[in-house]
Amino acid sequence: MKKYVNIYIFVITFLVIVITVSCVSYNIGISPVSKEDKEVILEVKEGSSYLSIANELKENNLIRSETFYKIYIKIFNPSKLEKGTYTLNENMGVKKIVETLEKGTFAETISFVIPEGKHITDVASYVSKVTNYTADELLSYWQNQEFLNTLINKYWFITDEIKNDNLRYSLEGYFFPATYEIFKDSSIEDLTYKMLDKMDEVLSKYKKEIESSKYTVHELLTLASIVEHEAILDEDRPMIAQVFYNRLNKGMKLESCATIGYAINEWKLTYTNNDLAVDSPYNTYFYYGLPVGPGGLPGEASIKAVLYPKSNNYLFFLADVFDSSSTKTYYSETYSEHQQKCLIYLGYEC
Repeated sequence: MKKYVNIYIFVITFLVIVITVSCVSYNIGISPVSKEDKEVILEVKEGSSYLSIANELKENNLIRSETFYKIYIKIFNPSKLEKGTYTLNENMGVKKIVETLEKGTFAETISFVIPEGKHITDVASYVSKVTNYTADELLSYWQNQEFLNTLINKYWFITDEIKNDNLRYSLEGYFFPATYEIFKDSSIEDLTYKMLDKMDEVLSKYKKEIESSKYTVHELLTLASIVEHEAILDEDRPMIAQVFYNRLNKGMKLESCATIGYAINEWKLTYTNNDLAVDSPYNTYFYYGLPVGPGGLPGEASIKAVLYPKSNNYLFFLADVFDSSSTKTYYSETYSEHQQKCLIYLGYEC
């Protein structure tokens, strides 16, 4: 009899342990993925169910386990899932996520467009028009040293180079030009991550080429921002990128009008001698080498051009900016040849 009693006690103890461990595992499995406040837009399509979106929730880092999420759904059997755009967060946990989906409270989203070649001040202006933040608030936040340190730790392509005191704006050139959809009540941090995530996505496609380059990502973005401004056509970008590399390799000044424009904060078809003489770390007519940082937001075509320049021996180029029907760029190997083309196509010496 004593033998059976011991077996009974063992079985009961074992079951209690299994149930306890299962409950602990279940509670952990449905708990929040993170303590961080990170919003995620979830687009629920027509015909979706709580079970069918399990994988999407996991991929968006909203749940810890698809299995425990599905167990929760089976146990509580929430009301029908409606299609729509929902505001969820990594710090919610399964219970709060399901409650949000069940209520059918959709996120209000807004969109804005960042064209290639624009500047961080333009980005601040675009965002301020569709949110409750002022352009000054945005620009100030993007200069906050604590936030910049967070970005350096978060993104592989952002380094201490953005903390150079000579930079006008630390994140100039780092927001990727694209169309963005964000929550109307998104934090500045979240909308910033959105733009940097897109840059991460683009740069990661060329990570091998970037790592093999003798230039840093900051320097590559700087040159790409110059190419973005100087090139008329996409086919010109790799050519112009190589011209600048040729000048750098020969120890020549880049002498890019794009950098003067940023230095004096005024964009013109022609610049005066006084403009060229402005003492600015962005002015490549005044200083040798690359400027201190990007002077605008390069698109993918310009980024790709500085990573895949088209081989040539040219040291000079000019665009026929006065002939709207031409949009042609002329290249020269010598200064005298360049001056002749300036007289022919522009009507004056460069």
